[in-house]
Amino acid sequence: MISVCMATYNGEKYIRPQIDSILYQLSLNDELIISDDGSTDRTMNILKEYNDPRIKIYTHHRERQKFKYGYTTKNIENALIQANGDIIFLSDQDDVWIDGKVKFFLKKLEKSDFVLSDCSIVDSCLNILALSKFQFENVKMGFWRNIYKNGYMGSSMAFKRFILNYALPFPKNVPHDMWIGLISTVICKQSLLYESTLLYRRHDLNVSFTNNRLLDKLKKTNAIGLKKNSNNFIFQIHYRLIVLKNFFVFLLKLAFINKEFIKVLQE
Repeated sequence: MISVCMATYNGEKYIRPQIDSILYQLSLNDELIISDDGSTDRTMNILKEYNDPRIKIYTHHRERQKFKYGYTTKNIENALIQANGDIIFLSDQDDVWIDGKVKFFLKKLEKSDFVLSDCSIVDSCLNILALSKFQFENVKMGFWRNIYKNGYMGSSMAFKRFILNYALPFPKNVPHDMWIGLISTVICKQSLLYESTLLYRRHDLNVSFTNNRLLDKLKKTNAIGLKKNSNNFIFQIHYRLIVLKNFFVFLLKLAFINKEFIKVLQE
């Protein structure tokens, strides 16, 4: 069984094509878990119009967060708590899944526990801006590599359910996708999927920033409204220190659990 977990908030403009692209690839036994963070537009109305038993809608009480990504992290956590599937996919509300995405991931997950796929970066009208995010941003696996430059993007990942036993609840002020990716480096086998499985839409309503190098390559008319990464150096260091602190706490807990498990086996 597959659980696709999506966090929504005022996503009326792009959410329908995203949901259509997901449902088309799911079986009748799979589920699309949607956690809404108190949308004030037509997002909830659009969701209810589907009347599809695979879609399960939950509401999340939006609380003030220190960092902007904290809102999405807590919202997606609410969706993950409700998930019943053996395989978990994460999804944004404004992208489009490429046909065959689920099949590609399931094949790769036969020999891996966590898979991160390539994607194509597109504008609001789905025009290609960068054919391969892997190549454009030199995405690689590895702990220190992704502390330096995080490539673990939630909408491009899928993983086996047992990882949630280690990942949840998400630490405060830590990006959810980065956290799942980093802890997966020590608890399971990771793989890269080089096929592009997603149209990663960049537009004026994105919560995340658009890569500055990408903006520099675009014509001025195409870049209007896209958010540049304005986070200063202090912020970049600050949130990484928070991630590192929580990760080392995680390692200590993991070591303690393994020690206790070995003790039980020896008794």
